[in-house]
Amino acid sequence: MTAQVETLEFQSEARQLLQLMIHSVYSNKDTFLRELVSNASDALDKLRLEAYRDKDLDVDTSDPHIELSTDPVARTLTVRDNGIGMDRDEVVSLIGTIAKSGTAEFLAKLKEAKQSDELIGQFGVGFYSSFMVADKVTLVTRKAGTAGGVRWESTGEGTYTVEPVEDAPQGTSVTLHLKPEDTEDRLHDYTDKAKLTEIVKRYSDFITWPVRLGEDTLNSMKALWARSDATEEEYSEFYKHISHDWQAPLESTRLVAEGTFEYQALLFLPARAPFDLFMRERKRGVQLYVKRVFIMDDCEALMPEYLRFVKGVVDAQDLSLNVSREILQQDRQIERIRRRLVKKVLQTIKALPEEKYRTFWGEFGKAVKEGLLDDTENREAILEVCSFDSTHSAEEQTKLADYVERMKDGQEEIYFLTGDSRAAVENSPHLEAFQAKGYEVLVLTDPIDEMWVDAVGEFGGKKFQSIAKGQVDLADEKDPEQDKEFEGLLTWLKSTLDEQVKEVRLSTRLTTSPACIVGDTYDLTPTLEKMYRSMGQALPPIKRILELNPKHEFVIALRDAQAADRPDLAEVAELLYGMALLAEGGDLADPSRFTKLMATRLSKTL
Repeated sequence: MTAQVETLEFQSEARQLLQLMIHSVYSNKDTFLRELVSNASDALDKLRLEAYRDKDLDVDTSDPHIELSTDPVARTLTVRDNGIGMDRDEVVSLIGTIAKSGTAEFLAKLKEAKQSDELIGQFGVGFYSSFMVADKVTLVTRKAGTAGGVRWESTGEGTYTVEPVEDAPQGTSVTLHLKPEDTEDRLHDYTDKAKLTEIVKRYSDFITWPVRLGEDTLNSMKALWARSDATEEEYSEFYKHISHDWQAPLESTRLVAEGTFEYQALLFLPARAPFDLFMRERKRGVQLYVKRVFIMDDCEALMPEYLRFVKGVVDAQDLSLNVSREILQQDRQIERIRRRLVKKVLQTIKALPEEKYRTFWGEFGKAVKEGLLDDTENREAILEVCSFDSTHSAEEQTKLADYVERMKDGQEEIYFLTGDSRAAVENSPHLEAFQAKGYEVLVLTDPIDEMWVDAVGEFGGKKFQSIAKGQVDLADEKDPEQDKEFEGLLTWLKSTLDEQVKEVRLSTRLTTSPACIVGDTYDLTPTLEKMYRSMGQALPPIKRILELNPKHEFVIALRDAQAADRPDLAEVAELLYGMALLAEGGDLADPSRFTKLMATRLSKTL
């Protein structure tokens, strides 16, 4: 009886990606072999782990290896492993579709990018890279412990075929029907043994399993993290292997712990943020080995959420091979490793040369600042590696230590102002007197900035102080008569605007604006209030404070008019409050009424 051949269509986004591959978006096509060898190595890792966990699994683990074979006449290259293999459903789901959120966004970026190979590496397309060098790809696989196999075949044009096969060996073989050699397009002869040897030694020398070509083993199989003599080039290739990034890492760091609990770690800071850095479905964590035996790919227990971009390997000597993710979450040894790794990463970031640091912070700064909320133990160390916009410079950010060093004599607090953008902060009336008197103010525009400044409290013994909250005394000297002069106006405004404000007072933070709105020391900021309300949290109405500039002609005129008991001043008070609210980027409760009042008042001046 003839086996039934199914013809299926690629998912639309997978089809687009295949077309990009076929039309050679990679500048270096040799790397297809690295991807296939990496996949084969993963399959062998998984088989070893599964065989350890399931003693009854009917598998052959006597000689795990990766084999390359060529046929120069037929122009084929086959990459074969005797690893875990796949069943029919896994073949369709892993190769026929791209089950990742954000794929459409990625493809859009890819089409726009000049350095397409760098973006593709971040996505980790693996198997699809075969179509850079092959007109047709045939995959034959049998999952370990099962009887029947599967053959998958495609030319990458939009469809593929799947059919059962009875005599498939355990593992997976990928046969590439190679395109003609084209040196101008950097398309080499991949049936040439010397070329294959060169590629494997360059990209996959550290693979744990032997990569064989005929009688020869092409790779050294030395665990790179255990070597103290590894070169930067070797580190770079190893990073690309474990991260599927096509760009070299920004920085690498090695850690060896000896004594009661031994482990080795090799960690990398990427040069560019992955497109899914802020997506919920992303994977994070470093690879975990136990005595050089692969345990899992994304060990979240070893790296906190705010350092989710860190890639690398941890090889522990004293853990059980039969460890699960659930056990890891509560393992004391894992917790000790995690604490040491976090400190090492933060030290590495702090020690980066200036140019590398700027690159790193531009890519990952927003994620790192999440640690100011989550990691109280390392809060001071995180603050030391943070940079912020500041009124000191419009071009360069500043570290907190540099801000403290520039503080004026007698200044005891680190001043900051939050806002939606730098322009909004710079145009805020709250900033006027600080700029006039030469005080530097941090400009905080990331949404998370609203949250960590209240949670952190201080840096190096200097408290953080919002210039839009609490009392600020920037007056050169107090005028005792001034309070008496404006006492009537302040009392009247408090009564008139009682539903909107809880206090009206004179301000020392204004120079050119007539008024501003500030919060009490421990009030929520308007942005945080909006955030909580949007999440469905019930909050009581939050009244704020209206501050007046006693030197502004409008405020002086309003004082005199109120003292003369002029009519219709309640509308002027409403306009004054509305203008102050708009100046800080707030929302009017009734924009239509405000506009009518403004039009009426303006018409009387014409």
